[in-house]
Amino acid sequence: MIRRDYYEILGVSKSCSDAEMKAAFRKLAMQYHPDRNPGNAEAEHQFKELNEAYQILSDAEKRAAYDRYGHAAFEQGGFGGADGFAASMADIFDDLFGDVIGGRRGRKGPARGSDLRYAMEISLEEAFHGKTASISLSALAVCEACSGTGAKPGAKPRHCPTCGGHGRVRAQQGFFAIERTCPQCHGGGEVIDDPCQSCGGSGRVTRQRNLSVNIPPGVEDGTRIRLSGEGEAGAKGGPPGDLYIFVSTKPHPFFQREGADLFCRVPISMVQAALGGEVRVHTLSGAEAKVQIPEGTQSGKQFKLKSKGMPVLRSRETGDLYIEVRVETPQNLTKRQRELLNEFENLSSTKTHPESAGFFAKMKDFFENLSGQ
Repeated sequence: MIRRDYYEILGVSKSCSDAEMKAAFRKLAMQYHPDRNPGNAEAEHQFKELNEAYQILSDAEKRAAYDRYGHAAFEQGGFGGADGFAASMADIFDDLFGDVIGGRRGRKGPARGSDLRYAMEISLEEAFHGKTASISLSALAVCEACSGTGAKPGAKPRHCPTCGGHGRVRAQQGFFAIERTCPQCHGGGEVIDDPCQSCGGSGRVTRQRNLSVNIPPGVEDGTRIRLSGEGEAGAKGGPPGDLYIFVSTKPHPFFQREGADLFCRVPISMVQAALGGEVRVHTLSGAEAKVQIPEGTQSGKQFKLKSKGMPVLRSRETGDLYIEVRVETPQNLTKRQRELLNEFENLSSTKTHPESAGFFAKMKDFFENLSGQ
């Protein structure tokens, strides 16, 4: 019988990478899986061919032998024979789909502890200067009474008799084997006959912990700080998880932040805007900065104060501070003030208010031309 080329079965070239081959096999295996094609003999045959081809080509030594000698390399028992692929079906599927169905087969050692999340709100000044913050959180920690074993002091866990300490049991179904978590030890590989009274056999207890967290200068809103090993303790002596600090910044009464730059709106009087002058503003560093206002400054004009913004995280650079002036219209005028303003208005010309004069002139011309069409 003529046997099909393994590369042809998988739909890949001989120069394909391991990742490309794995992706091709995953796609075709999902397509021809017996569960998706019940009673389809052709699909079952395709599925068997796919697994045979992938078992050979996913192994570097077997792939090299196949590239040199073809199918003859596995006849007469060479490399254990291609017919042995059914016994390793679970290994292939765990490698490809184990992360989807809840963990890989045969994973050794206790499970890692869960990661923890902590929300921290700081002021803009604290984000500018940086700080060392103290936090308190409740989390699972190693039980001191049993040192995390889960067994009563003096007793020891023993290998699970159902799975032999592997944490998983295998069942043969048709031409391939399926593994599942051991129902007796729940994947731990050990059973405890005499559990610790302090933790009930879990090896962990809930405790309140106080930690010190370093907030670097320039930290941005939404920054995530990772504290390795400060998460929950792992079960039965497993490694601890990590703690993630998510930083948020409180709104500031004067400054708005965009990246490393700061923006501040400063009101000035109509007279200051018209005649010019000087305003003094404070920066987040606490120092005072001078801003020169030229004559005829319009509302919304921005003035840049270089390197007066936020420090850039993990850098020597600094953002800028932008001062936006808002011309304030006078209110609660006295009779004399009204008289002076009316007098000023009567003496005004298009040169005094070029923008408003130009605007209304253009508007008048536009609608006159529109009506004359």
